[in-house]
Amino acid sequence: MKDTPKMKAAHRILMQQAVAVLNACLLVTVGPGSPGLARAQDNAPPPAAVPAAELDKLVAPIALYPDPLLAQVLAAATFPDQIQPAAGWADQHHYLTGDALARAIEGDRLPWDPSVQALLPFPSVLGMMASDMAWTSDLGNAFLAQRQDVMDAVQRMRRQARDYGYLQSNPQVTVSSGPYIEIVPVNPAFICVPAYSPAVVFVRPRPGYVVSGAVHFGYGITIGASFRSWGWGANRVVWPSRTVVVNNVTWNRTWVNRAQYVHPYPVQRYEPARRVETHELRPRSEVEREAPRAGRERVEEHRDVHRDERHEERR
Repeated sequence: MKDTPKMKAAHRILMQQAVAVLNACLLVTVGPGSPGLARAQDNAPPPAAVPAAELDKLVAPIALYPDPLLAQVLAAATFPDQIQPAAGWADQHHYLTGDALARAIEGDRLPWDPSVQALLPFPSVLGMMASDMAWTSDLGNAFLAQRQDVMDAVQRMRRQARDYGYLQSNPQVTVSSGPYIEIVPVNPAFICVPAYSPAVVFVRPRPGYVVSGAVHFGYGITIGASFRSWGWGANRVVWPSRTVVVNNVTWNRTWVNRAQYVHPYPVQRYEPARRVETHELRPRSEVEREAPRAGRERVEEHRDVHRDERHEERR
């Protein structure tokens, strides 16, 4: 029996669920951050290869993002477990912009990867990613395991949108006409988030349909020098080699090295706060030895109190 696209998709979901269960079991067995967990994650099988047609649909919601924003979204999608808490933080601090937002990010000692923190100035982008975690996880996994194929899919979708007349240069972005379609902000410090419907812009327009307004670049965020630590101003896509560059360094996180790879950001990384009982961090034998001593101290303290009370009564 020939596999249908639905069967392949179901198989991919089952594989991802199996990997998630394995990782959860390993967290209980060896603990987070241990070398054993990192090695086990490295040895986990990659997700099933996603066919080109499905990759096209997977990248369609972000294919028309300007290259600097596209680079940040692809990198952040490889940390799907951090997207929802980051989206919540961004929504709570939506009133902050510029230097004030950068100071708040640093001051809160956020534990997420810098690629995720780089999207905090874009609540709508994080909100979109958090609203469909299955899609975000699939995108991140595909970028880890099939980077070349993902980047090829972005180019295919851009070419369709351009050939149908939807994707054009405008006062906010410049769309190149070469063999590789680049979308670059006219002002590098002003990043626009395009609004468009994938169901419209990647389909041949019907006769009489006005294509000029199908992709709207009106909403944008000013990203100044205070955000350079998160790679802004030094991130791009080198399309001939399908290379994603963040903070002027090639993003080389893959499925194989995802447990160890640390991108060279200048921002400080912080460990997530964990509430752990003290005795959980000490050998059981040590706790058992100290328990009787603690009991004796409480008894002696109790006796001292009663002795003082009897002394007061005699007086």
